[in-house]
Order: sequence, then structure tokens, then C-alpha cells
Amino acid sequence: MLAKEVIIPEGVEIKQEGNEIVVKGPKGELRRSFSHDQAKIVIREDKIVFDSGDGRRRSKAITGTFAALVNNMVKGVTSGYEARLKVVYSHFPVRLNVENGKLVIQNFLGEKKPRVAAILPETEVRIEKDMVIVTGIDKEKVGTTAARIENTAKVKGFDRRVFSDGVYITQKPQAAAEDQVQSEEGGE
Repeated sequence: MLAKEVIIPEGVEIKQEGNEIVVKGPKGELRRSFSHDQAKIVIREDKIVFDSGDGRRRSKAITGTFAALVNNMVKGVTSGYEARLKVVYSHFPVRLNVENGKLVIQNFLGEKKPRVAAILPETEVRIEKDMVIVTGIDKEKVGTTAARIENTAKVKGFDRRVFSDGVYITQKPQAAAEDQVQSEEGGE
């Protein structure tokens, strides 16, 4: 028998509605469906327990996955997630704009038609000089939006060694508060 636990921090409320787990915190609310017979979910005052029921490998894997997903949800509603992308261009100056839930990349490799990357709901995109910062409370949506932006600015039909232009992920989605804690510790 293998059980995984996720500690519920103060200010976070977790409840179960059928097969769905709802996590509420200071930054917002996340919902996710957990419909699987091989993992039992028990919510206590200070933690949520995922029990596999048996020692089979598949059951252990599902239990670990469920625990990791809920842990990501808890981090998201408490501190949020942030991914960073760097804009690189050497041949043509690139202009970026956020318009109507889309990131518009203009003048990429001198192209007349702008390239457009969709931004998922509940995700925010900011442009700071040559950095694109994607933030949100759902780790998957932040990561997917960053990947869409990177794929939209992919160079096709040119030698990548010569044309290194593009928008590249430099930081995968991480809890936003971790960066602040590290910088505070480093400054002492």
C-alpha cells in the first residue's frame, strides 16, 4: 500500500466535488478532474492523501501523478507560475504586441505577414525589452502558452546556425515566489 500526501498551507482551501478537486487560494481557484478507480482521495484538515490501495506499479504511478498535480495547483493558487522567453534577432528588428488574447510577432525575418501565438485564458503575457514573461496560476497553461510562442517564432527554410532569430524559452514555469525568496537570501 502506497499513500502520497500533499500538505495544505494556511489560506488554501481544498474540497472534492464528485471526481473534481477544487483548490482555492489567495491568487484564485483551480479545478481539475481526477477520475480514476485506482487512487482513493481523502481530504483532512491539514493535508490531502492519495492512496493507491494496492502495490501495483500502475496504481503507484497514478497516485504519484495525482499528488504532483494537486501540489502544482496549491503552488499556483498561493504564489503563481512564471515562464520567461528571450527574443533573439540579428537580421531584422522584431516587434511584439499583445492584442486581444494573442501575441503578435511583427517583422520576424523581414516577413510582411505577422506571426500570431494564441494566449490561453487565465494566462497573462508581458513584454519587457527583449523578454516575454508569461504568468498565471495554472502551470500547464503557462507552459503551453510559452511553448506556443516559441513554436510560432521557429525558423523554417533557413540554416539555423546562421539565422538564430526566434523567441526561446529560457525559464520553464516555476513558482513565482521562489525567485523572490532566492533573491532575498542571496542579498543577506
